[in-house]
Amino acid sequence: MFVNRLKNTVGKSLIVASAVLSTATFAANWSLTPASQVGFNIDSMGMSLVKGTFKQVQSSLSFDPQAVQKASTRFVMESQSLSLSKPSLNKMIMGEDLFYVAKYKTVIFQSSEFKAVGQDKYRITGQLTIRGITKPVIFNAQMKQNQANKQLMDFHASTVIKRSDFGMKKAVGGIGEKVNIQVSGQWKMQ
Repeated sequence: MFVNRLKNTVGKSLIVASAVLSTATFAANWSLTPASQVGFNIDSMGMSLVKGTFKQVQSSLSFDPQAVQKASTRFVMESQSLSLSKPSLNKMIMGEDLFYVAKYKTVIFQSSEFKAVGQDKYRITGQLTIRGITKPVIFNAQMKQNQANKQLMDFHASTVIKRSDFGMKKAVGGIGEKVNIQVSGQWKMQ
């Protein structure tokens, strides 16, 4: 009888330990895969005028779907790594009127709150710093564990900002005031 109780206790302990370990595996630190994109597009009069993608991004995510309120993320984009869909606009967009990459080397986003708003949908509140000016922004995000590879999490997030809020000149060369910022791709477990 004592041996049976001991077996049951050990068996239950192994089941609990296994559950904790599998949750701990998912509640991990993540970084964006190289195929992911962090960028923006600017529309003017209903047409996409220019798209930009940061080629050098440092990213981190701490995320547990069972404790979303403890999640956090941080992105640091190297301003000079910005690649534009219209290279003819490089000088203007990288210059003093907009990104001013000679003076401001990075664009940074640091989250302050994650909130679940639906199945695999989250609202990520945080601080965005461009040109040394920090403003609050809210990203609407979708994150879902990849079905083919449990070490990956599919991800898409977007927000809209006004350029002038970050010290960028309004109406430069017909470029619209609103900027659509998007992050898409996959997080990989570290």
